[in-house]
Formats: sequence, C-alpha cells, structure tokens
Amino acid sequence: MTQRFFRLKEDVQVPGRWHLDDPMDQHGCEVDDPRSFNEGRPVHVEGHLKIPIQHVGKPLDFTLTALSVPIIHVRVAEVFTELAPDDVQLIPVDIQGYPDQYLLFVVTQLVRCIDEKASEVQFWMPEDGLPEKVGRYYAVDNLRIDAKRTGDTKVFRTEGWPLALIVSEDIKQALERVKATGVKFTPV
Repeated sequence: MTQRFFRLKEDVQVPGRWHLDDPMDQHGCEVDDPRSFNEGRPVHVEGHLKIPIQHVGKPLDFTLTALSVPIIHVRVAEVFTELAPDDVQLIPVDIQGYPDQYLLFVVTQLVRCIDEKASEVQFWMPEDGLPEKVGRYYAVDNLRIDAKRTGDTKVFRTEGWPLALIVSEDIKQALERVKATGVKFTPV
C-alpha cells in the first residue's frame, strides 16, 4: 500500500496568534537569504539566530515567518527527530520571552515527485521575459504528488516548487496526537 502524504502549512485562522519575522543573526541583521532555509537541503549557520516577534499574540507550535521559514516548538521537534531524523535539521533560535523553546525547522530532502497531470501547474514561458526561468514552475495549485517517487522519505520539499513542505501520514498523526498548534494539513 502506498503511503499517504500531506502538505503542512500554518493554520492562519488561529485567533489572536502571534506573527514572527524572518531570522536575524546575533548582531540583529536579517540573514542574507532567509529563503535558503526552504530549499530542501541542509544549511550552515554561524552564530545564534534570533526570531523577532512581528505581532505579539498567542505562541504556536508551528509558525511560518514572513518569508515562510518554519519555526517549531521543541515538543514538535521531538516528533520529527523521532520519526524522520534524516530528513530534518533543527537550528536553535532565540525568541524574546521564549528562551530555549523554539527551533528553526529546515527540511533537508528535496524530492522530484509533483504529479503534473493531477496538479494544476503553470510554467514560465518565453513571453514572460525571464529566459532563465522558462520551463520551470511558475505556479502549482491543487498540488498532487506521486508517492511512489518518495522512497523512505517522510518529510521533504517538492523539487521545482520547494515552498511545499510535505509530511507523511504517520507524522501528521503524531502531530495531531501531541495537539500541535498552528498546523494545517492538506492531502497531496
């Protein structure tokens, strides 16, 4: 039987939730390219990172920063380190008022698995004026994956559209068991 997968997103409907800004280095400067945390590969970080609170509110166990960098509570991190230790990198971060409780969550696996026939896919075209992007995904809606291409990977980003953070059904169920706040799942 083929394993089921889900896209993990932040539940933006949580009333009164906090909003986090993008990572900053130990000197208070925004990191060079926060999007590098979402490319589906390990990252090298020097020094300790800080995550500013953009809007004070209810802290969540899973939050995406302004540029969609995932920040997770240590209890959520335990789920990932137990069920998918080879698929993730966890980087300690400081959030004022929440010392030692949160981690920057880097998915280290990139899997070529988008089912282009079942998804609604748009590609960059020559007339878009960006020749270096022609043939790449411009947009992917109603994302569907080919689960046969995932192998043993339980947490990954989709190659060509790395904004999609995908988790296996057992990870989804574990996050639901620990009642992780801020999570929303969509079958893919």
